[in-house]
Amino acid sequence: MRFHLPADKLPTSWFNVLPRLEEPVPPPLHPGTKQPVGPDDLAPLFPMGLIAQEMSSELWIDIPGEVLDILRLWRPTPLVRATRLERELGTPARIYFKDESVSPAGSHKPNTAVPQAFFNHAEGVKRLTTETGAGQWGTALSFACSQYDLECKVYMVRASYNQKPYRKIMMEVWGAECVPSPVDDESSPGSLGLAISDAVRDAASREDTHYSLGSVLNHVLLHQTVIGLEAKEQLGLAGETRPDVVIAPCGGGSNLGGLALPFVEDAAVRLVAVEPSSCPTLTEGRFDYDFGDTAGMTPLLPMYTLGHDFMPPPIHAGGLRYHGDAPIISHLVRTGRMEALAYPQGKVFEASKLFARVEGRIPAPECGHGIRAAIDEALAAKEEGAERVILFNYCGHGLLDLSAYDDFNHGRLVDA
Repeated sequence: MRFHLPADKLPTSWFNVLPRLEEPVPPPLHPGTKQPVGPDDLAPLFPMGLIAQEMSSELWIDIPGEVLDILRLWRPTPLVRATRLERELGTPARIYFKDESVSPAGSHKPNTAVPQAFFNHAEGVKRLTTETGAGQWGTALSFACSQYDLECKVYMVRASYNQKPYRKIMMEVWGAECVPSPVDDESSPGSLGLAISDAVRDAASREDTHYSLGSVLNHVLLHQTVIGLEAKEQLGLAGETRPDVVIAPCGGGSNLGGLALPFVEDAAVRLVAVEPSSCPTLTEGRFDYDFGDTAGMTPLLPMYTLGHDFMPPPIHAGGLRYHGDAPIISHLVRTGRMEALAYPQGKVFEASKLFARVEGRIPAPECGHGIRAAIDEALAAKEEGAERVILFNYCGHGLLDLSAYDDFNHGRLVDA
């Protein structure tokens, strides 16, 4: 069962959760002075349009018409009730997922890539650099840059660069350059922290270049709130008052924030972050100020962290291999508004394969983490004999991740 919004119901404003939090999120700090960063500190890397959004206290921020024109290529995205999965599990729960796999890049990432490219282009920037884990963000920014005639260079975590060659090809088709990271150590499997360092170093060395980040920062989560805003309307079309639980995978926090933040004010809705047990930032990390990158070039962010020099194992869910988390997500977990779970990748692929068999869709490994948690939530409802409305984010398809499924099918998957 699919629930669609007409094109004219595409959200025209982003929801900024910061004014609605009971406690303020601590500010990022300058790595040298340890004082809160200001707009001038961020200007070498980001356009002023995005810096204003990063620091805004406005509840609603208008989406530029030029951005809406491109978002309409695939938005609003469908809300789907997973009735076959419900029957397979024998659960009284009603399971819904927001299908973000229908974007040109196959994931939720273009929701922020397009506005980031737009604001940089409006400021006269000619070139963007970025990092990418599994390649979803790199493909999204490559697509967005092609829409605004911007050059794009992507530093892809070397483990994923080798595991997922077709992501690189997608980026090149859209005109981007993709290289493995770290650039100075070919023996390293790489990490998102190292790739961020490579991308920031590149951007800082050229006056025509800015850096673009696919997760973590406030403005990125802001852009993603179109997901949850649409889902609210679509649940109404499905006859639901609200979800009982909202679930999404969490690496840096972008797709989780996009779905969950519009529900923050409703205390009756549980919010659940799901991460890999091999990179258990929220479940085992410490809350502290830490660098967003390995080399220590970025501002210090208040977040749960495993340490900016943490090197996670090369699991297939490359987009979740990040040592830290978005300050907003970390704040919600720290204050008890959001829960966090961690799963080994073996259990994730079991859930993903079940979902593919009964629902017909092959999820990305990152997406599988949310599916695992949704299944467990539905089984708990079955055990309790309780009706429950479960909403999760189908944040990307796995059609370019088939080597991971081949490893799982043939017993080669390391249960990290």
